[in-house]
Amino acid sequence: MDFNVKKLASDAGVFFTRAVQFTGEKFGQVEKTELDAHFENLLSRADSTKNWTEKIFRQTEVLLQPNPSARIEEFLYEKLDRTVPSRPNNGELLGHYMQDAAKDFGPGTPYGSTLIKVGDCERRLGGAQREFLQTSAISFLAPLRNFLEGDWRTISKERRLLENRRLDLDSSKARLKKAKLAESKAAAVPDFQETRPRNYVLSASASAVSSLNTHELRVAQTEFDRQAEVTRLLLEGISSTHVNHLRCLHEFVEAQTAYYKQCYLHMQDLQKELGSSNGDVFPNAFAGNPGLSMASSGSSPQGNATLPQDAASAVETDTLKIEEVQAPATGTRKAKVLYDYDAADTSELSLLADELITVYTVPGMDSDWLVGERGNQKGRVPVTYLELLS
Repeated sequence: MDFNVKKLASDAGVFFTRAVQFTGEKFGQVEKTELDAHFENLLSRADSTKNWTEKIFRQTEVLLQPNPSARIEEFLYEKLDRTVPSRPNNGELLGHYMQDAAKDFGPGTPYGSTLIKVGDCERRLGGAQREFLQTSAISFLAPLRNFLEGDWRTISKERRLLENRRLDLDSSKARLKKAKLAESKAAAVPDFQETRPRNYVLSASASAVSSLNTHELRVAQTEFDRQAEVTRLLLEGISSTHVNHLRCLHEFVEAQTAYYKQCYLHMQDLQKELGSSNGDVFPNAFAGNPGLSMASSGSSPQGNATLPQDAASAVETDTLKIEEVQAPATGTRKAKVLYDYDAADTSELSLLADELITVYTVPGMDSDWLVGERGNQKGRVPVTYLELLS
């Protein structure tokens, strides 16, 4: 190992200088270079994104795998880069036990034949759950983990480097300030005959130190500006992260919808099968719950109009004609567009990131939408794509 004493001493000196500067800032004894408001806003937005992404990721893991021991096992296998052993889940295991019990009790008996049917349904439910977990892990959990373990670590590294560059810059400013003060004091000493050689030496020494510190300050300022630009570009990439996570969230919802729909169909088929095969043994098995019988037949107490109020409100929103909407006298606001948006139909307004538009709401419109205007163009715009300005 190449042990460089000079480099070690230099690094120790830099660390000590930064520590002195940091301590002085905490006690308010030295000046601190402040970042601009936009940069601070980017930092705050990045921290908020990291914190909430981490919470959503952890809670989604709990939702998909409630067993903490199983989660720890999956984590260890992942770190060891090994495949997690395939084991039956609770639904599959329950179905297996039911079918084994049916063989013991006799598959020809009413109880045994019912155990076989229910066990088969439970195994299918377990299979649907397994497929849902795999889909969710790939389409939702993996992108969140990649952000936390990849992009965020890079951002954190560059932020720490920026903080070091700022401490170096402020230390250079403090040293230059002291050198200027010493130079002015040396020049202000009375010019008596006996002190002239000494004053000349002091003034020349102070001027040399001041020149050296000025050069160090320029280098420190250049390095700080360069690192600030790198960090700014990474922080501005958080907007792209939001767009990516939004897409993943839609895929997660679609996976959940498909899973619960599949479970409902399996249970509906099982209910019909049990109702037809056990009707002679238990003729009133499902008669006591009219809601279930109506659900199994595909009807509801109100016929086909299952959600009349929601349907009516949806119709009212859909029939809202954008071209007839007039901007109110008061209540309009400016909004900054965060992401690009392509209009789905003629009632919506396409958006470009970072442009400013005028928005307002109208009675009867969904709270997730606003009416946006850009020049002579007008249409509905989604609230989640906007940053409302005061």
